[in-house]
Amino acid sequence: MHVGSTLTEHADEAALEGLGWSAFFAAQVTAEDAGLVPMRIATVHRSRLTAIATAGPVRLVLQPHTNTGDFAVGDWILADPHTHVPGRRLARKSVLERHTAGSQMPQLAAANIDTLFIVTSCNADFNAARLERYLAMANQAAITPVILLTKADTAADVRSYVDQAAALQRDLVVLTVNPRSPEAAAALAPWCGPGQTVAVVGSSGVGKSTLVNTLAGPDQEQAQLTGGIREHDSKGRHTTTARSLHAIAGGGWVIDTPGMRTLHVGDSAEGIGTLFAEITELAHLCRFRDCTHLHEPGCAVQAAVASGTVDAERFARWQKLLEENSSNTPVRSGPRGGRKR
Repeated sequence: MHVGSTLTEHADEAALEGLGWSAFFAAQVTAEDAGLVPMRIATVHRSRLTAIATAGPVRLVLQPHTNTGDFAVGDWILADPHTHVPGRRLARKSVLERHTAGSQMPQLAAANIDTLFIVTSCNADFNAARLERYLAMANQAAITPVILLTKADTAADVRSYVDQAAALQRDLVVLTVNPRSPEAAAALAPWCGPGQTVAVVGSSGVGKSTLVNTLAGPDQEQAQLTGGIREHDSKGRHTTTARSLHAIAGGGWVIDTPGMRTLHVGDSAEGIGTLFAEITELAHLCRFRDCTHLHEPGCAVQAAVASGTVDAERFARWQKLLEENSSNTPVRSGPRGGRKR
């Protein structure tokens, strides 16, 4: 893979690949970018950005009126190697977006991710509906989801949690891990190789920041703060307040994210379809093309629910997610001024 003649004078190609650089990004570099070098966004704050270059960490010098909200941790930019002024952001391979109530604009969570570690614990935090939202987000962004179950030592029946999680999506990988144990890093190594990027999401108190610290190893410059949970409801304190990119000890990169107590989907029709594949495949067999799967005769989905082939609670969650996705997906103008979703 050739980075491009405009960059090879300033950047070591092998070191760039170790940061997650690939042919996808190299193809976007043009002669007009001469003198600029690739850097990867490491932290995003309201008034500042930091990045990682092949030479090490960099605090970027922002131009007036720069909107840091346009950047996500994991983004690739081209910047001046001397002034550290960003030139332009490269197109993303993948982006994880969070929709919040009352806002049509999604909040950027992380970019250019290969794998999403969805962390939940074997206690009251385990919530199938919330896990499905994370899965829909990952599917929509073409990111591989992996569910990690923590606090297995506190559960009387760990197998039931594993089975419930695995039933949420076909071919879904579900692992039980102890975030404090070095064995966790070994178990997650298949997704944490050189140049690979993982993001960690989940509620506060489930062990996300502890897992990030374990993956980063003892030599990281600044460990993520961790906190306990309230015993009466298994809710955690918000210890991560900003997204950040950390090097994984054995190679690759991990992005920690703040705990999310509310999570809404939008612009995720394909992701929901993948999540509920056993239902969406049946929908094509309904008598009417515009079947709502609620009361129409000849509805294949309702027939499957009635026979027990499709779980009634899962069907209800599918309908709720479709409705939520529709209300959170902006209406866009069609090519001739028509309106379309």
